[in-house]
Amino acid sequence: MEFSTATLKALVDLARQGEGHTRPNPPVGAFVFARDGRIIGRGWHHKAGENHAEVEAIADWKKHHPRTKAHALLVTLEPCSRPGRVGACTEAIIRAQIPRVTYLCPDPNPKNRGRAQAALADYGIACEYLPYEPAADLVRAFAKRVKTGLPYVTVKLAMTLDGKIADNWGEAKWISSAASRQKTGELRERVDAIMVGAGTVRKDNPSLLAHGRPNPDLVRVVVSRSGQLPENAQIFTDGKNETLVFGNPHTALAELGRRGFNHVLCEGGKVLAASLAELGLVDEWLTVLCPKVIGERHVGEAAVFGGGKLEDVFVCLRA
Repeated sequence: MEFSTATLKALVDLARQGEGHTRPNPPVGAFVFARDGRIIGRGWHHKAGENHAEVEAIADWKKHHPRTKAHALLVTLEPCSRPGRVGACTEAIIRAQIPRVTYLCPDPNPKNRGRAQAALADYGIACEYLPYEPAADLVRAFAKRVKTGLPYVTVKLAMTLDGKIADNWGEAKWISSAASRQKTGELRERVDAIMVGAGTVRKDNPSLLAHGRPNPDLVRVVVSRSGQLPENAQIFTDGKNETLVFGNPHTALAELGRRGFNHVLCEGGKVLAASLAELGLVDEWLTVLCPKVIGERHVGEAAVFGGGKLEDVFVCLRA
C-alpha cells in the first residue's frame, strides 16, 4: 500500500500531540486504513502507562467503523514486541488481524529494534519499514537517552547582530521580538524539562512555564553551585509545575536521564550554556538572531536595524 507525503506528514503531526507528555516513552502516532485507502482509525500515545498509538488507533477503528475490515496499519515508530507497562503492540495488531503494517522509523531501543517483523511474520502479517526523516526526528531525543542514558539537550539563545545575548549590565529582556518569544515559548509545550542557571532565577524571576497550552508534565530545573536561591521565586511559590535544583549540569542531566527525561531545553544563562558546551552535552543550538545592535547601550535602548521591518531569524544547528 502506498502512502502520500500528506498522509505521512499528518501522521507525524498527530504523534507530536504527545510531545512533552510521554516520557520515558517517545511520541508515536498510528493510522488504520481500509482497503480503499480511507483512514478508519487514528491514535497517538498520550502518556506513559496509557495505551500506545497502535492500540489507540485500533480502538478508534472498532468504535467508529466496526463493520469495515482493516487493511493496513501505518505507525511512526516500529511497533514494540515486548510488553512493558502495557502489552506489546505486536500482540494487539495480531489480535486485530490487520494484515499489513508499515512503520516509518526503527525503534532505537535495542530491546525492540528489528523484532516486530519476525513477531508479526509468525502470524502471516507483512511488516515493512518505510524511511521518513520527520518520523526519525520525532524520536531523536528518545534515541539519545536510550543509547547514552542522558537526555537530548537544546540550548536556546537570543543574540543581536553585534553578537550580544545581554547588555553590559547583564540585562537580556527583551532582545527578541514578542513573536519570537511566543514561538520559542511553544517549545516548552513539547519538552520534558526547562533548565536555567541560578543567575537567571535571581535576576529575571521567570515562571519557566509553557506560554500557550499548559504543560502540566513540564519540570523546571535550576543549576546552582551554591544552592542559594530566592525562596520567593515564582518557580518555588506558584504552586504549579515541579522544580528541581542541582549543583552542576552534568549531575542534573544524569539524574534526569535516569528518571526517563528525553528532552531538556536550556533557556537561561550564558554561564550555564557555556558549561554545557564545554562538557560536550549540547545536542542542538537554537539561536534567535535579532536585527538589533546593543553596543554600549542598555538592552532597552538597542538600535533596531532595518527600520523595524526586519524579523528575527531562527538558526538551528545539531551536533
